[in-house]
Amino acid sequence: MAILSRGFGTRRRESDPRLPPGQYLTEDFPVLSAGPTPRIDLGEWRFTLRTEKGASTTWTWEEFLALPAEDVATDIHCVTRWSKLGTSWRGVSLDTIFAGVDSDVTYAMAHSYGGYTTNVPLADLLGGRAWIAYEFDGKPLDPEHGGPARLLVPHLYFWKSAKWIRAIALQSHDDPGFWEQNGYHLHGDPWTEERYW
Repeated sequence: MAILSRGFGTRRRESDPRLPPGQYLTEDFPVLSAGPTPRIDLGEWRFTLRTEKGASTTWTWEEFLALPAEDVATDIHCVTRWSKLGTSWRGVSLDTIFAGVDSDVTYAMAHSYGGYTTNVPLADLLGGRAWIAYEFDGKPLDPEHGGPARLLVPHLYFWKSAKWIRAIALQSHDDPGFWEQNGYHLHGDPWTEERYW
């Protein structure tokens, strides 16, 4: 398992109130990935939402780009202790994706090209809190940062913002995803330092 790091190091917490406990500010955008970077052809890219009842909706790249998009300005925080403030994204709100979905469950599993998974409570994906992002700083999202599209859940540690997103599956229980099975916290709130089990 290869971990790629750019602009990664340890520093003391700076005195900016926007930084959660134990975090340091970076101007760079470090790249941390488990495994190689998938290269997904846009003609082959699909995103699917599956309910616990087996119903599914799938979008092609063109269909996905035709959905209403939002510009998102937000801070992001990595469990490895870096924070990047004032980032700019463009993507589709999960509120749009979930419009009209009939479900009684409270959990979801994000699935990525390359096999990565992460569990997220449904409450953390809805209410204007999460997006499927396809632009960063006004440009198409680079593959190293999860392009062509990634989940963006900025109020949680950044491992919850799954790169190379291909599906979200609703489920009745909170199964751990890839990093959660390897000792990371099931939820991942940076303000309460939910880093590890």
